[in-house]
Amino acid sequence: MWRFLVRRHALISVSLSLFFALFLASSAYSSHPLPKDSAQSLFKQAQDCFNGLYQSPNKRRYRHNWEGCITRYERVYKGFPDTDEAVWAMYKAGKLWTDLSRYSGKSSDLDQAIALYRELAKRYKAHKLADDAQYKLGVIFYERKKDSRQAYIEFLKVEINFPQGDMCAKASLMLDRLERILGKKRVAREKGKADYTKLQQMVRVEDIRHWSTPTYTRVVIDLADQVKYEGHLLKKDPDLKKPRRLYVDLGNAWINKEIETSIPIKNNLLRMARAGQYDKDTVRVVLDIDNMVGYKIFHLFDPFRIVIDVQGEETMPGEAASAEKPPEKKVKKEEMQKELSLAKQLGLRVRRIIIDAGHGGKDPGAVGRKGMKEKDIVLKLARILAEKVRDNLDCQPVLTRGTDVFLPLEKRTAMANIEKADLFISLHVNAHRYTNVQGLETYFLNIALDEDSMNLAARENATSTKNISDLQVILNGLMLNTKIHESSRLAEFVHSGLMSEVKGGYKQVKNRGVRQAPFYVLIGAEMPAVLVEIGYITNPVECARLGSDAYLTRVASGIVTGIERYMKDMEAAYKGG
Repeated sequence: MWRFLVRRHALISVSLSLFFALFLASSAYSSHPLPKDSAQSLFKQAQDCFNGLYQSPNKRRYRHNWEGCITRYERVYKGFPDTDEAVWAMYKAGKLWTDLSRYSGKSSDLDQAIALYRELAKRYKAHKLADDAQYKLGVIFYERKKDSRQAYIEFLKVEINFPQGDMCAKASLMLDRLERILGKKRVAREKGKADYTKLQQMVRVEDIRHWSTPTYTRVVIDLADQVKYEGHLLKKDPDLKKPRRLYVDLGNAWINKEIETSIPIKNNLLRMARAGQYDKDTVRVVLDIDNMVGYKIFHLFDPFRIVIDVQGEETMPGEAASAEKPPEKKVKKEEMQKELSLAKQLGLRVRRIIIDAGHGGKDPGAVGRKGMKEKDIVLKLARILAEKVRDNLDCQPVLTRGTDVFLPLEKRTAMANIEKADLFISLHVNAHRYTNVQGLETYFLNIALDEDSMNLAARENATSTKNISDLQVILNGLMLNTKIHESSRLAEFVHSGLMSEVKGGYKQVKNRGVRQAPFYVLIGAEMPAVLVEIGYITNPVECARLGSDAYLTRVASGIVTGIERYMKDMEAAYKGG
C-alpha cells in the first residue's frame, strides 16, 4: 500500500511538472507572437492570398483579386527590402503579374513582371532566386513576347552572371535551341559574351519622355549613368520637303527595344522624336522640326538625364505657322508681337500663375517631428494660395499637383511653359542639421553664392553638392535665355510681402533674405520664376507653425501681396517710361 501511494505521488508530481511546463511554454509562445507588421507576418498574409487565388478559378476571373495579392507582396519588398522575404515577395509578385497578363491580355501587366524580375536579378545578385528571375526573363521574351533575339540575351545573362546557379543548365539548353532558331553557332555565344561584357561598360538609355504644345516641347532622355553628348542643328534644305532636324549624339551609350524609340508629336513645332543606335558606341536622338525659333540642351543629375527644350514661333489666331505673308503684314505682325511681349515682360498681362507644391508621392521632402512631411504642408499651402490668387488678384491659378502624386522636377517647369504661365511660384519647406536654424527665404535661379544655398539646392534637387558645382557650369550657357532680372525682382517683392505678413502675426520671425541657387525646377522656365522656403521643419518653433492653417494662410497672403506689388511696380515703370 505504501509503495502504491509513493508511486502514485510520483506520477502526480510528474504530471503536474509536465502540465506547468506546457503551460509556461504556451504562455511564452502566446506572449511572443509574430509582430503584426513584420516581414514574416506580411509575407504569410501574401502567401495565404496567393494560395487562395490559385485554388479558386472563380477568384482568378477578377482583376482586383490578383492586384490584392500583388499589393500584399509589395508591402513586404518595399517595407522590408533587406530581408529574405523581400526577395521571395518580389519573385512571387513577378509570377502574379505574368499569370495575370494571360487573363487580361495586357502587355503592361507583362511589363510589370519584367521590371520586377529585372530588379530582383540586379539588386539581389547573391540570392538564390536571382538566377531564377533572370531565367524567367528569357522565358517571357521567348514564349510571350516572341522575341528570340532578346530571349537569347536574357538566357545568356544567366550563363554570364550566374555560372554557379541552378538555372544555368536550363539556360544553356535554351541557348542551344535559340542558336538553331537564329542560325547562330557555338562561336557566336562566345562573341555574345564578349559583346555583353562591353555592353555592361556602356550606358543604357532608360527612357525618352516629352511634353509638347504647338509652340513648346521638352524632351527628356533618361540614362543609367553620365555620358558625353553633343547637339547639332541641321539646316533645312529648301529643295527637299523635309523638316529641319535637331539631333543629339550620346557617346558610349546603347538603347534596346524595351523602350519606345519613336514618339510621334505632330504639332506646328515638332513632327517626331526618335532614337536609335547610330553606331556601336553612339545613340542618336533626332527631333524633326517644322517651326522653331530657339532651343536649349542641358543635363540634370540623379538620375542623369538630358533635357532638350525647343521653342516655336507664336502664331496669331487663325494663322498657320508656315503661311507666307506679304512684307507689310509681316512687319505689322512683328510689331504687334513685340508690343505684346513687352507688356507681358513688364507684368501688365499677368493672367495665369503656376503654383508648384514641391515634392509629393514617393518623395516626402523634408520630414519633421511626428512624421510631418514637407509634401503635405506645401500641398495645403498651394490650395490656399490658389484661392487667394483667384479672389485677390483676379488671375487664374494652375497647380502642378492637386493631390499627393510624384512629379519629376523637369515636368513641373515644362507644365508652366505649356500652360503659357506668366509667373511660376514653387513652394517648399526647409531643413537643417542644426535645430536652432530658422527663417524664411526666397530664391531665384542663378549660381549659388554661399554654402547654405548650395546645400539647399542639392537637397531640393535630390543630388550631391558636387553635381551642383557641375550644374553651375552649364548654367552659364542658359542664363542668356533665362529671365534672371525679372525673377530677382519678383523674388524681392514676394519675400517682402511674405515677411511683412508673417511678422504681423508671429514673433521671432527671422528674415534670411532673397538668395540665388541652381534649382532644377526653375531651369528652363520661360517666365519669372521663384522658389519660396516658408520655414524650417527641423526647428521646433517653425515646425509647430507649419502645421497650423493660420500660419499657412498668412504665408499665402504674404505671397499674394508680393505678387500684387510686383505687378503694380512694373505697370508704373512701364507708364513712367
